[in-house]
Amino acid sequence: MGLFDDLLASALEEEKTSKKTGTSVNANKKQLVSQLAEKAAELEQAAGALKERERLASLSEEELKDKETALKKRQQELADKLVKISSLSQQEAKDLLLDSVEKELKSDIARRIREAEEEIKHHSEDKAKEILADALAHGVTDYTAEYTVSTVTLPNEEIKGRIIGREGRNIRSFERATGVEIELDEANVIHLSSFDSVRREIARRSLEKLIRDRRIQPQRIEEVVEKTKQEIDKILFEEGEKLCHAVKVYRLHPDLISLLGRFKFRFSYGQNMIVHTLEETKIGVQLAYELKADVNIVRLGCLLHDIGKVVGEEEGTHVQIGVKLARKYHIPEPVIKCIEEHHEDVPISSVESRLVWIADAASGSRPGARYEPHEEYVQRMEQIEKIAKEHDQVKEAFAFQAGRQVMVMVKPEVTQDDELIVLAGKISKKVEEQVSYAGQVKITCIRETQATEVTKAK
Repeated sequence: MGLFDDLLASALEEEKTSKKTGTSVNANKKQLVSQLAEKAAELEQAAGALKERERLASLSEEELKDKETALKKRQQELADKLVKISSLSQQEAKDLLLDSVEKELKSDIARRIREAEEEIKHHSEDKAKEILADALAHGVTDYTAEYTVSTVTLPNEEIKGRIIGREGRNIRSFERATGVEIELDEANVIHLSSFDSVRREIARRSLEKLIRDRRIQPQRIEEVVEKTKQEIDKILFEEGEKLCHAVKVYRLHPDLISLLGRFKFRFSYGQNMIVHTLEETKIGVQLAYELKADVNIVRLGCLLHDIGKVVGEEEGTHVQIGVKLARKYHIPEPVIKCIEEHHEDVPISSVESRLVWIADAASGSRPGARYEPHEEYVQRMEQIEKIAKEHDQVKEAFAFQAGRQVMVMVKPEVTQDDELIVLAGKISKKVEEQVSYAGQVKITCIRETQATEVTKAK
């Protein structure tokens, strides 16, 4: 039953009731009409809302898609118009936007960078000190450098007597043959003294051979010394090989190994070059490990950085000579750069070169590493011997006792006995004029001839 029917039934019921009760029918009708009008208005309003909903629902899905497409097209038109106005591509516009943002943040970025740099600087100095200290401790070597004296221990007093010989003739023969001064110690120790470390090494090896052989007399001494001198190349190779193995470098050219062996007999401001090379290589390798650099380049660069110091007479600095030598034996270019740059003659071009430079400076400048007066002493001794050898009749010259005594061996076939005094005077005068020394220098010229004959075999 509808709403209108309900109202009508209600009105009829009220009319019946009013008849029974005597209430006025007109009053009830008026009330009924009023209620009907109100309900009709509500129904009309509800019908209008329903029609609007039906209208909106009647829009098809296709129309919605058309509207969406139109909206996207409009957005693209606006974007194209913006690009056209600004004459920029989309990427350029994007970059421009980022640049503008970066400019706004520039001051903040700069502040953060400064703070980071300060923090890195503060901590990096401490870290660098720690790394360098560890590397220096790692590079300490227990090698003992012999500046001017080598020692040989004798097995017993009998050998000591044989070395001295009758009236000291064996000692004199040994000193003349080697150019090294012998000093006997009460504790069965012999000190071999000479500023020339190669002479000392030849003398030491010769003396050890004579002790094993036990045939110690002038002629045998000369034979053994001469044979040892001929073995000097073998000695140098042995010493170079020891150095290479100590720093873990293998398969170098034999000529380079022999040159490295000369480090044992070479001093730079009193610092033995083997000591220096061992220390520098250990320091450099440790630094390379810490800083993740190429360890093999640093290792070989440290080993060969001073190779030019032991090459014969050639023009140029030891750096230039070393670079030339390294190229001759096809050493890798990064290692050659380490040699070339270790004194900053040319700008340092790599981390490895910088580490070789640091290691070289650390070993050479540590307290007690170098003894400059020793260098001056060696130069003075060499100068005295050179003055003596300038004369044509001189065969060999040896300076002893810090240059206070000079033994000059002349060529007996071109020099007579009475000429010795004149020669000694000439040498003495030149030494006075050209050499700075304390006290006096004694010049002794020796002319010695020998005759040997061998019997026929039976």
